[in-house]
Amino acid sequence: MELHEYANLDAVGLRELIGAHEVSAEEVETVARQALERANADVNGLAVPLFSPALAHADDGPFAGVPFLIKDSGPFAEGVPFFLGSNSLGPGVVARHDHELMARFRAAGLVALGLTTVPELAVSFSTESVRHGPTRNPWALDRGVGGSSGGAAALVAAGAVPVAHANDSAGSIRVPASCCGLVGLKPSRGRTPCGPDLGEAVFGTSSDFVLTRTVRDAEALLHAVAGPGVGDKYGAPPLPSEPGTGPLRVAVTTRAWSGVAVDPEVAAAAVRAGRVLEGLGHVVVEASPAVDWDTALRAAVVQVIALGAPFLTAPRRPDPARMEAVLRRILELAGTASALDLVAGFDAQNTVSRSVGAFFTDHDLLVTPTLGRLPLPHGALRYDDPEHTVTSWLDSVFAYGPFTLVFNISGQPALSLPLGHSANGLPIGVQLVAPTGREDLLFRVARQLEDALPWRDRVPPHHVGRGLRAPSSP
Repeated sequence: MELHEYANLDAVGLRELIGAHEVSAEEVETVARQALERANADVNGLAVPLFSPALAHADDGPFAGVPFLIKDSGPFAEGVPFFLGSNSLGPGVVARHDHELMARFRAAGLVALGLTTVPELAVSFSTESVRHGPTRNPWALDRGVGGSSGGAAALVAAGAVPVAHANDSAGSIRVPASCCGLVGLKPSRGRTPCGPDLGEAVFGTSSDFVLTRTVRDAEALLHAVAGPGVGDKYGAPPLPSEPGTGPLRVAVTTRAWSGVAVDPEVAAAAVRAGRVLEGLGHVVVEASPAVDWDTALRAAVVQVIALGAPFLTAPRRPDPARMEAVLRRILELAGTASALDLVAGFDAQNTVSRSVGAFFTDHDLLVTPTLGRLPLPHGALRYDDPEHTVTSWLDSVFAYGPFTLVFNISGQPALSLPLGHSANGLPIGVQLVAPTGREDLLFRVARQLEDALPWRDRVPPHHVGRGLRAPSSP
């Protein structure tokens, strides 16, 4: 198999070739390793050298032999050290056992070859930790890849692997998908497992899944790994076996609930998607959930406390002097928060969830931009700026990405599709949101949009199939 052939196949396509014995899984892995080394020289998306050998996996699963990457914030794999993008964890914390979702990835046959970069503690929409330096966007190396699943997004977009693990507490799947021109699904709350070490991930606001280049990969992978684990606190309703074919009630909005300005090119991509859906026979109106942004931010503060707490409860606390500035602020907040603060945050979650849930009693789908702006230059969000407070940090992050957080709080499935491109060649994501448990509606509409506004032939300048290399300097 030639490198350019490998780099332009999605996971389903690769598996079909392996299953037909047109190429062996061993040959695919060899080419994948070449692609990863080449792409990483451009984008800096690997947190550690490639695993040798690959992690154990089933050879008879639906994705047997398909190369894969896992994120440096989990799903933790037995025996693999994780760093959370932080120098404060030194040589890493070695996982004692598999996360349930990691066990399902193995059972599906995915071949885990490496660990991808994240911002420190995975609480940023830019992936540029002090530990690893900036992860670069294969569409424009001076631009960021989003976060927190930034290394995964960069390497999938660059053609190094067809699919990579990602997770999403406030937009960390969808934001990198938008920045890098990918398909990024945040599943419904409870659709994928979070155990065995957690009863709920980030107080129920975080979901684990993957980043892909095609809709069919996202759909097939969800069917391969979905379902609650034993003892999970939440479980999403079963996926409908038949999504239906009639027209849907689609709402479109380009107005951020926070009131921040949205880039006109970004807004235009969402409006265009709405017009295409209307042309396909759906009933499209301008409408939006009634969301109080201050309430959403109170819920976000509780999420930040949940992310910081494990650092404070670890048997050996990491050295704050080796942390970046925002993480130090987060730990200060987590260490002083009271039970009443948490209760107030949970009340805010409930308020947002009720209002968004009510919106979906009258609408089948919501279309928004994924981000409010085009991918930012490196350094724009300033995670290591000591002038930041937790509040100012959240304000800066959500000024960039104002459309994703709400659906982590409320639990609906949300999907970013690469439906637009700016005048200067940067990807623009459009977000689709459906009622809880209705990923089937997202996939149905996404397939229609993939046909009407195809992106398969758009590849970034720094793609391993093109043979281009980045400058050697970071």
